[in-house]
Amino acid sequence: MLSRLLSGLDPVEDPSVVLGPRPGEDAAVINPGGGYLVAKMDPITFATDRMGWYVLQVNANDIAATGGTPRWFMATLFLPEGSPVSMVEEIFGQLQRAAIELGVTLIGGHTEVTVGITRPMISGAMLGEVAPGREISTAGGQPGDAIILTSGIAVEGTAILASEFRDELIAAGVSEEVLEIARQFLFDPGISVVQDARVAIESGEYGAVHAMHDPTEGGVATGLRELAEASGTGILVDASAVHVYPESARICDALGVDPWGLIASGSLVIVADADAAGGMVAGLRAQGRRAEIIGALTGLEEGMLVRESGGTRELPRFDRDEIARLFSARDGADRI
Repeated sequence: MLSRLLSGLDPVEDPSVVLGPRPGEDAAVINPGGGYLVAKMDPITFATDRMGWYVLQVNANDIAATGGTPRWFMATLFLPEGSPVSMVEEIFGQLQRAAIELGVTLIGGHTEVTVGITRPMISGAMLGEVAPGREISTAGGQPGDAIILTSGIAVEGTAILASEFRDELIAAGVSEEVLEIARQFLFDPGISVVQDARVAIESGEYGAVHAMHDPTEGGVATGLRELAEASGTGILVDASAVHVYPESARICDALGVDPWGLIASGSLVIVADADAAGGMVAGLRAQGRRAEIIGALTGLEEGMLVRESGGTRELPRFDRDEIARLFSARDGADRI
């Protein structure tokens, strides 16, 4: 649907647009003169705990995945009628703390009490900078490139499930200790990949990073598909190299969720020249970050495959994020 909607847009002949909208690209790059501006928007609609901190982090990730530096942030906050002042103060405090962590300046936004909603929601717009010629597109991958994955998969999704489905997980036999570790995944290993992107770029020669992607909705499987589709390549992933945290595996198993299709902020997919990939992995590990070479891009005709002990199979396709499926089943809603 997104491909169809974007293809129907009237083309705008604006030479200042360096990178515009297309599936798989999570940020735009603009040349207003004197340097490139990177722009991104993303909301938080269901993870209400620490939402101010959260929204700034996920927007910064997509700026970093273009090779840019997050600089300026705006937030639009929607509050239910009757919201206590303490709620508003806490969300603003979270925004400020996250901005300080990442060296970002809050420059404005909008706040309103909104009729018809039952929980607060927030949407962010992040602006950043990247030097001309240093921007990195999701579409830059080439056959033969190595694929690096930082952290493990489903960091964000695991933390959300541990908070939002606590009662169901306790009933399924998941211990409170496992749930507490999972809830802290937002901070350890963390959902920010800003440092991962910087280290990968600085660990290799100029131009060695060909593409980066922050896998979010649809999980790492969808992120890999989006990157390969944007680059016009195939893909071969070694399943044994993709790390799934034990807590993620336990929670996903209890809820009948496939971690490959679970929202996955906290991981960064880096596609790089094969000769440079080992140095990038070493650089990331030296900074205390888990990183593995999980596969390679292949020719388009070779398809999108996962290698397992029993052979190869098609890379899973998730038309809907696993967490959205769970929320719909719980809420009894029929959603896109």
